[in-house]
Amino acid sequence: MITVQGVVDRVGPTLLHVRLGGAATHVSDVVIAEPGRKDQVGDGDLVLGVSVHTAKDAVELIRHCGAQGAAAVLLKPPLPARSAVRSAAEAAGVAIVEVHGAAAWAQVVWLLRSVLDAAADELEAGRMGDTRASGLGDLFRLADAAAAVVDAPVTIEDANSRVLAYSARQDRTDSARVSTIMGRRVPDDVLARFRSRGVFRELSRGRTTIFVPAQQDGTLPRLIVPIRMGGELLGSMWAVVTGPVADERAAAFADTAPVVALHLLRRRATEDAERRRSAELVKAVLEGRGSIRLAAAELNLDDEPHRVVAIATRADDPLGAEGMRLALWERITAGVGRGPAVAELHDALYAVVPDRDGEGGWPALRAALTGDRTPPLVAAGPAVRLADLANSMALAEETLSLLRAGLLDGPVTSHEQAWPVLVLHRAAVAAANAGVTEFGPLSVLRAQDESSGTSYADTLYEWLRHPGDPRAASRSLRIHPNTLRYRMTRLAELAGVDLDDPDVRLALLIQLTALRWR
Repeated sequence: MITVQGVVDRVGPTLLHVRLGGAATHVSDVVIAEPGRKDQVGDGDLVLGVSVHTAKDAVELIRHCGAQGAAAVLLKPPLPARSAVRSAAEAAGVAIVEVHGAAAWAQVVWLLRSVLDAAADELEAGRMGDTRASGLGDLFRLADAAAAVVDAPVTIEDANSRVLAYSARQDRTDSARVSTIMGRRVPDDVLARFRSRGVFRELSRGRTTIFVPAQQDGTLPRLIVPIRMGGELLGSMWAVVTGPVADERAAAFADTAPVVALHLLRRRATEDAERRRSAELVKAVLEGRGSIRLAAAELNLDDEPHRVVAIATRADDPLGAEGMRLALWERITAGVGRGPAVAELHDALYAVVPDRDGEGGWPALRAALTGDRTPPLVAAGPAVRLADLANSMALAEETLSLLRAGLLDGPVTSHEQAWPVLVLHRAAVAAANAGVTEFGPLSVLRAQDESSGTSYADTLYEWLRHPGDPRAASRSLRIHPNTLRYRMTRLAELAGVDLDDPDVRLALLIQLTALRWR
């Protein structure tokens, strides 16, 4: 149990000051209520006069709060000093608390609820004598505070439209909000609708508040506030409202943004430090430095088969390589349950994930990375024991290079899918380095193709890849089987080669593979 004076003492005299004591012996909750809204105030409540600007309105609110057993009414100057207000408070037995004129109402709500939550925790633990205040709460608590200010359900989202926190009362909303909360990310179709309305363009321009009217598909109106710090857009807050919001409430909602920005910056600093520490451990494991067992224990890697997954951004990604790598890092460490161990090496991200179904495993990571319209390139090495992670990394890196070169179908592949191409590529590189393409009649066919624009080398390659199946070879070349037969007759005459000899066919296939895959 905590009193009005106890709450004020914990928040501090900079923001709050008790102007008149009341009769209440405890504080139970924080609410925002105006005269005429009798359903909101309850016993022991701290009532914030967000929209109270005249002594007459303050007196009416105080009388109503006294009848409901509220503990105190919080007002900004000069109202607490007005004689009519003080007289009404004395008669009603309600305390008057003055709020600093420059304080944001959202900040006050957040601080008050943090104090009450801390007091409740202390009471449960039997530590009421400990007056040390706990932390200022998390983003969910702040979302509740912002929702109370704007009187609407609120989500706090990052710059990539991922939901970081949401308030209570999300039942008062629409299907777009429900799908956003369930997926912890704004769905692509919802993003497209708001993008078509110019919402994200307005966010980038730094508007204080953005009101989006109801849409024909049933999407309710939105009041949106950008979250900025130092010119950087850190995210945004979205309130589902019933219609246009009064200027006072909209301004109070916007006042929340700096508080959220500070919280997001603290969150980013903490995550950055943890990310750097984790990355160094991952690098040590992948490069075989130090004790792999100790590093794996710090990374919570169980003694089971793991894969190293190489992830690279596309060259045409609108966020740019650095921005997209950061977004990928945040997604793969937060989007699949227990986050995988991740490090950045050689212009790519490398994640170490267990090779099992369920939360945190390779299938879950694969699904998380393929959900975008423009997914990154992803190559998973084979499943190995922790001591062999360097080998899995090497194969993942090699597979990723083949994806980048377009030699593998992507954008996501695994060692089980890619090993035939790996074999062919390695064989082709070795054969090319040995100069095997310089022998025999192949140079004649290549010279003919270059001078006359024919496709004899490609035709021979597909014919050799599909032995005894001219229809499959013709389909690969996108020509008629009769055209294939004609070309084969012509190239055999031109090169003077005996294609009935199996050793000749094998030698030609090695040469053509070296040219194609190196």
